[in-house]
Amino acid sequence: MAKAKGKKGKSESKQAKLAEKKQKQEKKADKKSKSKASKNNGDVDSDDDVDLDAVLEEMRLQQEQHHRITETVLDAPPPVSSYASFLANPVNSNQLLLFGGELYDGARASFFNKLYVYYIDKDEWRSITSPNAPLPRSSHAWCRGGNDSKSIYLFGGEFSSPKQGTFYHYSDFWKLDCSTKEWTRVETKGKSPPARSGHRLTYYKQYIILFGGFQETTGDHKYLGDVWIYDTTSFVWHTPSLPPAQLKPDPRSSFTFLPHDQGAVLYGGFSRVKVNPGAGKGGQQSGKKSKGGGYGAKMTKVVGMIHTDCFFLRVTPPPSDAPQGALPTVRWERRKKPANAPNPPRTGAAMAFHKGRGIMFGGVHDHEETEEDVDSDFFNQLFAWNIERNRFFPLGLRKPRTNNAGKKGGGGGGGERGGRRGNRQANEEELLRSLAKLTAGGGGGGGGDDDDVMDIDLPGEQEPDEPPARKEFPVSNELPHARFNAQLAVQDDVLYIYGGIMDKGGRDVVFDDMYAIDLGKLDGCKEIFNRPLPDWIESEDEDDDDEDDDEEDHSDSEEEEDAGEDEEMEDGVEKNNSKPFTPSKRGRKAPASSAADAESTPSEREDGEAETAAAAAEEQEEVVDDGLPHPRPFESRRDFFQRTSNEWQEILMTNLRWKNIQPETLSIKEIKSKAFELSEEKWWDCREEITAMEDEQEAAGIGEVVSLADRAEGGGHGGGAARRR
Repeated sequence: MAKAKGKKGKSESKQAKLAEKKQKQEKKADKKSKSKASKNNGDVDSDDDVDLDAVLEEMRLQQEQHHRITETVLDAPPPVSSYASFLANPVNSNQLLLFGGELYDGARASFFNKLYVYYIDKDEWRSITSPNAPLPRSSHAWCRGGNDSKSIYLFGGEFSSPKQGTFYHYSDFWKLDCSTKEWTRVETKGKSPPARSGHRLTYYKQYIILFGGFQETTGDHKYLGDVWIYDTTSFVWHTPSLPPAQLKPDPRSSFTFLPHDQGAVLYGGFSRVKVNPGAGKGGQQSGKKSKGGGYGAKMTKVVGMIHTDCFFLRVTPPPSDAPQGALPTVRWERRKKPANAPNPPRTGAAMAFHKGRGIMFGGVHDHEETEEDVDSDFFNQLFAWNIERNRFFPLGLRKPRTNNAGKKGGGGGGGERGGRRGNRQANEEELLRSLAKLTAGGGGGGGGDDDDVMDIDLPGEQEPDEPPARKEFPVSNELPHARFNAQLAVQDDVLYIYGGIMDKGGRDVVFDDMYAIDLGKLDGCKEIFNRPLPDWIESEDEDDDDEDDDEEDHSDSEEEEDAGEDEEMEDGVEKNNSKPFTPSKRGRKAPASSAADAESTPSEREDGEAETAAAAAEEQEEVVDDGLPHPRPFESRRDFFQRTSNEWQEILMTNLRWKNIQPETLSIKEIKSKAFELSEEKWWDCREEITAMEDEQEAAGIGEVVSLADRAEGGGHGGGAARRR
């Protein structure tokens, strides 16, 4: 009886709290409606009631006062920002380039247009000031110039008023000389792409390819799905005419767009689509109107959609005898969904191109409960997307070995990784030394010892006579904190992760940090810098929202405690709900969209379940043997090439003859250099699978295996014979 009275009391208490919560929500909604009405009547912040064209013109005039390009050494990294652009300098393997970005501190939005250069060997940042540079912006896109390998091209972006009430989108096109750091505005002939942000650029031969993005006005988003191609030789933009019935990607932003040897590949993205809460699975509209012309009896709403489809943009240049100015042939081809794709799907996952792969980090998955409340999961996982095989591979950092003296012979490594991985690292260093000697000696010729000499040149990998002392950085076996929209760049097989965002309590937390991960070794995450998060300025509305959120969280926690007590009484078992991501509850206002702009996406939904099943089946298939030499576990690029050099040279000569090029026209050095490039491409193509095999062998306790050649160099003692067994 007493137990029943206790339950009744708890029930009445819950009802009272729910009634109080409902009353506060109504009060909050009334306050917001009054605030909105006052803004519609013209009562807006004076800081936000500005003429953006006049502001930008004033910035341009101020910038022209700089008479030359100056480079200034900074005492600290650049100011924190988000939605900037980050890229490895294509002409200097010791530099990373950072441009633009924005920062919203809760009260005002600031935009930037300085170019920053990070010198890797010195751990030094420098700022570049130029009289002719793009105006402040964020969410722009840039890429290297393909055949124009000394340049970077930049298009578009956005700028806003301080309170972000009014947005301005750029349609200008810029070229950066990566050697002199000089900006040039590209004046093109004929039509050019309309203004946008959130789009992507990539390159193919002499072409710069643009796709997607969005245009934003006050409270309105319009997503774009057009393709534009710029020819760097004829200085002309054109938008290819695609067949009306051709399947093509839906309009989107925040997607991956990577170069391919026959065009470009597109994966994922984000857009806002129209849904009907009562129509089918997930409530999403089928895109078909009812007989009455509407989209169903129930009112539709606009929600965010994470795209998981994949497309190949095939670009066929005009034949060599075509007249000057002939346009390439362009065609979209839908690919299967990538196998082993990150699950759950995510947006804001950054991806950088590296050796035929896309290196992906972070992202966010939203669960939209209402138009204002979004429950989000943030990730810090690292993946490699093999573009040719259309398969994702998870990349994990390797744990360093501990010094287990007395176990299995007790050989000491001082806590460092030994065995075959140690040999591989030593071999890579030996390769660099050989390259430096070859470069210093000039070298040509070809004699009987050519097969034993690594007669190849790799740009940026020459070892100086006296390497400068390098700063020691903290190294962790954990990946950086979960985030989305981080900036990625790969230079000399090292991945650099700069900044990113995480929503916390409805606020954008902008990370002010940078990390480095060696993609060949995966032996830890190096912290370049990590500064405290910037201060957030509270507004009056946010204070009220925070109070309501705190009370809601408190009531929710009480309800969860009660539910937990009931569960313990029923099961008596405590459950572990650990997740490989960081959850966050945020109240983010979804931008309103008109019915014309928020189009549904039939191509995204078509055969979705069939593709998912096909991808799952494909995961179980063994990799098809392509007939090429295959690297072995713990084998360095140098060892792999030395073991298979003759085979790669034969493959190269066959390829040359297919292209009507006689191998006899090339020197021995050129043949070996090109053969090494083929072997290196294969080495990276198999990297994730070989790494998994290495981890399995080490976990099984398989000891070091030394080749006969290595044993001969080391003097060959009895320990070698024992290891061979």
